[in-house]
Amino acid sequence: MTNNKTDRRTMLALMGAGAAVAGMGRASAQAKTPVIEWNMHMFSSDVAKFPYHPKATYKPDPAKSPADPLAAYEAHMKEFGIDRAVLVQPEPYGDDHKLVLDCLARTSPQKFKGTSLFYTTDPEAPAKLEALVKAHPRICSTRFHLHRGNKAYFASFEDPGVRALWKKAVDLDLVVELDIGPNYARDAGKAIAAFPGCKVLIDHMANPKTGNIWEYGDVLDLAKFPNVYMKMSAIGYMSSDKPYYESLKPWTSRVIKEFGPDRMVWSGDSPHIVDVHMQGYSAADIAKVKGGNLQRLLNW
Repeated sequence: MTNNKTDRRTMLALMGAGAAVAGMGRASAQAKTPVIEWNMHMFSSDVAKFPYHPKATYKPDPAKSPADPLAAYEAHMKEFGIDRAVLVQPEPYGDDHKLVLDCLARTSPQKFKGTSLFYTTDPEAPAKLEALVKAHPRICSTRFHLHRGNKAYFASFEDPGVRALWKKAVDLDLVVELDIGPNYARDAGKAIAAFPGCKVLIDHMANPKTGNIWEYGDVLDLAKFPNVYMKMSAIGYMSSDKPYYESLKPWTSRVIKEFGPDRMVWSGDSPHIVDVHMQGYSAADIAKVKGGNLQRLLNW
């Protein structure tokens, strides 16, 4: 004769074991999600080998840069538990990519990718981008700069040179990286709408200090595009309460809410910033922002 109590206890035990296995599977999946940073600019003190561009918008003091910035950055990655990184082509080198390519050549494709930068007033820029990507497929993006205080490249996202370079990036399946200010968010939105499905990453939460509070609504409106990602980076420019800038949580929380944990990414300082500014979110969502979203965006 069957004992109902025994059967019930057995069933509950089995259900508990199944839940534990499922929990272990989720924990294992989260543990495998890499921490990825898309932020680091390589600068070398060897200006003879890696000279600054004649059109550079600024020129760092070479004495403050290491001879081998890659080694210094890899030490930083080890210290903060960063597994992979996208090296950003810095403005001082313009469209001369020698340094970032040198760093990529000395590293594994599983660990590093790079971005590019071109001048939209150069009619050959789209062809140069295509040639660069074909020769160096680890270049995953090209970057556009436009905000108050930096109009050195172009005046509007409607400029023909901007649209031509943007189209080439889309054709090459690259991420369009936007270093914009809030006052240009609406203008950028027109370009995003003109290329449905293009992959877009907004740098530094759209540099809010270069705009006004009422202009930032246009930044939040960009969340309506399902292909636009927001990078929580450079927040140290907005607050001095290191190391995690907790005074900014009311604002970062609003931005995270608009874009959602599936389209937020992190870079700069420590990845623990994500834990602080996403308090209350699940471990799975936090893992996405620390690297899972970039892993998916770059198919990496």
